[in-house]
Amino acid sequence: MYTDDNRMETMIPPPGLPGERRLPAETAEARRYNRLLRRIGVADLGLGLVLMALLLAADWTSSIRNFAVRIAGDHHSAALFLYTSILLLLTKLLSLGLDYYSFLIEHSYHLSNQRLRSWAWDQTKGFALNFLLCQILVQFLYFLIRLQPQWWWVTGWVLFMVFSVLMAHIAPIVLFPLFFRFKALADEELTARLTRLSEKAGAKVRGVYEWMLSEKTKKANAALMGLGRTRRIVISDTLLATCDHEEIEAVLAHELGHHVCHHMLKGIAVQSVITFLGFWCLKLAVRWAAIDWVHPLDQIDFANLPLIALVATGISVVLMPVMNAYSRFNERQADLYAWKSLGTVQPFCSAMEKIAALNLSERDPSRWVELLFHSHPSIGRRTRTAIAWAASRR
Repeated sequence: MYTDDNRMETMIPPPGLPGERRLPAETAEARRYNRLLRRIGVADLGLGLVLMALLLAADWTSSIRNFAVRIAGDHHSAALFLYTSILLLLTKLLSLGLDYYSFLIEHSYHLSNQRLRSWAWDQTKGFALNFLLCQILVQFLYFLIRLQPQWWWVTGWVLFMVFSVLMAHIAPIVLFPLFFRFKALADEELTARLTRLSEKAGAKVRGVYEWMLSEKTKKANAALMGLGRTRRIVISDTLLATCDHEEIEAVLAHELGHHVCHHMLKGIAVQSVITFLGFWCLKLAVRWAAIDWVHPLDQIDFANLPLIALVATGISVVLMPVMNAYSRFNERQADLYAWKSLGTVQPFCSAMEKIAALNLSERDPSRWVELLFHSHPSIGRRTRTAIAWAASRR
């Protein structure tokens, strides 16, 4: 197994897995890299929140709204489009420095294969896609507020959930190909093995695809993407180059565990409850802003959009540890399915170690870091749990 600097490393067998080789323990480099990523994420979130708060506190949002109305005249949708465009551009300009810093960090840790021109093109496409989706959502939101002043938040909640499911359905065939290349997996033996594994789990897939991730990064990944007719298995070329067939089967078995445990349906149900709470809080916020705010903003006044963004982001931040805990619970269930379906934990453990090395993951972050930021159990915790499970069955 090659490390990031392409030197062969000696690997030591972990306890309980005779003959199995694994990568060295977590390095200081991995800790520094992940600490930087967390700081960038927190800084990006903080800048966005500060921008929205300033727009409201200084009433700049009303000035931007007045400018948009002067340009668009009586065309409400056009004025809203212009106002939202200005907000999105301000947000992107504010975060661009951190985005570029992230690009530099990926190169400094020898994880990125992407040149600046390719990165800039991805940034442009990402902003264009975000711009389009935000404009659609915002136009629908204020249309509903005008149409149903009392119940817009309920209708908005229903439509948002439908929109989310639709995005999950079309993402593999519309969204992901905008940023990555996919091709049918050429390894017929592995394709057959993964297809049989899927059929055993009762998951119908539309094919097995190689994800050309190495064009942009040295990191590895795999997934069961899509819903219904768009569901497919995708394995990154970096993972294919690093792991053997048994290890890749173990990775896919974990993904299939989510299907067997109905995590997608349960996730939609949980998300619907969270989103309902979110829309209810938005209703309270816009009504409060229309009455008690220093600069009153009627609920049909799109100058209250920064308040909506502020409340929605605040709810997400507050609930993030809870949602991460729920996600980690699901991941543990999927791990257990993988071990049971394969009857061994050796391929799973070795695959996790290799992925950790490729992605420069923290094997054992502090408990607080894992609780607050991680949607998956740490690699170290997952491998130790796998070894303990295997030992209990002897």
